[in-house]
Amino acid sequence: MPQGLDTDKQVFFYEQEFYCLSNFSSFRVVYGSVDYYTAESAYQCAKFSHKPILQAKVRRARSSHDALLLARQHASNVREDWADVRVPVMLDILRAKTEQHEYVRRKLLETRERELIENSWRDDFWGWGPNRDGRNTLGKLW
Repeated sequence: MPQGLDTDKQVFFYEQEFYCLSNFSSFRVVYGSVDYYTAESAYQCAKFSHKPILQAKVRRARSSHDALLLARQHASNVREDWADVRVPVMLDILRAKTEQHEYVRRKLLETRERELIENSWRDDFWGWGPNRDGRNTLGKLW
């Protein structure tokens, strides 16, 4: 039975039943042989693969949100090719999360053929954004 904004054709995964598809959900992810608290932490750390000290600082952040804020504070240090590699990096992280967590796999399969939408009003690249017309890149990767 669809919940919240979910319909027979769409699943929204920022919160509610399919929150496990969010990068902020509490599923540890081993990515590149490193154990991260969440997919979001792994993603934020990948921005600094050329700066190991900064990367370690982001990795040790108390929460995914703190990792995001710390990465934003150091935006001038993000690797030069980030715009080109961020989507493939995210896809690799999502694959790792799915392979490592049977629950996430099961919930993903439950979505069947429905369109997956990151219900983020803040982000119109990864989510559908404030006007619900964003790219929804994360939903498309799922």
